[in-house]
Amino acid sequence: MEVITVGPEQVRSLVSMQDAIQAVREGFLALGRGEFEMPTRTALRDGQFLVMSAHHRPTESAMIKTLSLNFAGRTPAIVGTVVWSDLNRTDHLVADASAVTALRTGAITGAATDLLARADASTCTIIGAGGQSADQVRAVHAVRPLSFLRVVDRDLERAEQLAALASSELGITDVRVSDDADESVRDADIVCCATTATAPLFCLESLAPEVHVNAIGAFRPTMRELPDELLADATVVIDELEAILEESGEVLHAIGSGAITESDLIELSDALGGGVPARTGRTVFKSVGVALQDWAIAHLLAQKCLA
Repeated sequence: MEVITVGPEQVRSLVSMQDAIQAVREGFLALGRGEFEMPTRTALRDGQFLVMSAHHRPTESAMIKTLSLNFAGRTPAIVGTVVWSDLNRTDHLVADASAVTALRTGAITGAATDLLARADASTCTIIGAGGQSADQVRAVHAVRPLSFLRVVDRDLERAEQLAALASSELGITDVRVSDDADESVRDADIVCCATTATAPLFCLESLAPEVHVNAIGAFRPTMRELPDELLADATVVIDELEAILEESGEVLHAIGSGAITESDLIELSDALGGGVPARTGRTVFKSVGVALQDWAIAHLLAQKCLA
């Protein structure tokens, strides 16, 4: 048996954002066809340790990811391994989970933004300049080339670092930083939330009438980035219903307050298959992250690394 190890730099060099977006998009379409066996992830110590798994029946392959998360005292905050196995092979792949997680989380934002944002969208505000933020910007820029980006973070030095990356790597010509979320989202076509917030980041009234909002930061019932009023006002697409009802603080709070019902939620697999209403007004994509995203990136790595 041979174990192929793929470090963070190799993950980045082997899988482009465009390829990651396409792989995750195809993965959710496959989920809609019933091709995945995917239990809800195991969360220990209130989400500081996570275990996720997915089995893709047609390829007889599976992925298991283990993570530890420490957003208060460690860089990177997300550390772990992604293991990819195939029933027909004796070798398997072990990849750095921090890089895979950031890439696949960016990729699902890219797929959702491509589906839900206006075709002419070109301005974006990202709230949160932590470890997930760069791939959020890369993914949005891959599907909606940006002319203007505003980076919001309480730590302005960290915001400046993300702004510099967006300018140098992506060539976004107009990039500004701020610590005021409500002011910064007012004219944005696209808003991305990538924080560990426990209360809404902005008010509904601060958003443009046809904005698209991605929320990927909150992944526990105690966390929340979006106000109930936005979920009640918008077309809401989610990654996967069972995971959302288990883990999404925004959705659980909005259902509990009566702002929305479970029937208001559209799963991404259905939306990609044409099950989303014609775009009018505001749209929201809420993700807590599911294992098929990691499987999709691991599958790409396996195709490149296992001869």
